[in-house]
Amino acid sequence: MKILVTGSSGQVGTNLCLALQQRGDRVVGVDKRPNTWTDDIPAIQQNLASDGMPSPAALAAVAPDFGRPDLVVHLAANAKVHELVIDPRRAHENATITFNVLEFCRAHQIPIIFSSSREVYGRPQPPTVSEDTTDVFHILSPYAAYKMADEMLIYSYAHCYGLKYLVFRLSNVYGRFDGDLERMTRVIHIFIDRLSRGEPITIFDRHKVIDFTYIDDCIAAILLGIDKLMAGDVVNQTINLSSGSPASLGHLAMTIAGYLGVEPEIIDKPIQPGEISFYIADLTKARTLLGFEPQVPFEEGIKRTINWVQRWNELQYQRGQK
Repeated sequence: MKILVTGSSGQVGTNLCLALQQRGDRVVGVDKRPNTWTDDIPAIQQNLASDGMPSPAALAAVAPDFGRPDLVVHLAANAKVHELVIDPRRAHENATITFNVLEFCRAHQIPIIFSSSREVYGRPQPPTVSEDTTDVFHILSPYAAYKMADEMLIYSYAHCYGLKYLVFRLSNVYGRFDGDLERMTRVIHIFIDRLSRGEPITIFDRHKVIDFTYIDDCIAAILLGIDKLMAGDVVNQTINLSSGSPASLGHLAMTIAGYLGVEPEIIDKPIQPGEISFYIADLTKARTLLGFEPQVPFEEGIKRTINWVQRWNELQYQRGQK
């Protein structure tokens, strides 16, 4: 298959493109930033909000005979909930990006896989959250509001233009290719970096429970979705994607500190505006429709992530970049 991946320089995008290449698919990425992790992914550096999608001819110029893709995996977005509370224009830009991607798919009759977010659920009640419990009146942030708007736009394109889609609602994906703290500050890598340096960490509500998703589980589910969508077996579905392995932020901090062999100094602060306090995904649809079964529990994922960060930092040091 020929697959176009937007947001190909991000964590999920990088891992997905490499996994697709490894199994024999042809891949071209689009991202407004260069990929700082690998040079192995052919890509176009382009701002999808201001410049729109590249043409099939432009794609073919990067990868000969690529041209019109068979599928678009749309991952590109401004992320970090609280940062988009501070600057909501970046959340609005996400809707423009998705509109431009959908117009490309409509013009060339290409199915789409879209990465939405668990943030669309707002503050659900325990024990788990299923796909039919979204409530727009409980949206807590501009980021979540525009993710929900993106989903609704996709559903409307399916009704009006026959667009085929899958929507995955991701939850705190972590692991390889996610340690660039100058570009994207995510909680797990912030904790690893600061605890490794003997610095204090700030926790915004240590009792906040999140369904953390190790990158290998995320990529495995997306690959299943790609194959099921292209075969016509699973079409026009919205599916939770997580590891089903939740932890509180306090437990996260102690788990990382334990693997690093340090005693953490924790600064407690209240939850930030726009952020949710609880999320554990109901994975029934992912299991039933895709045959997906998470493989990496929380503690194992954290261990693998710390090992990857240490190896990557050592490699950068050897290259003289640290």
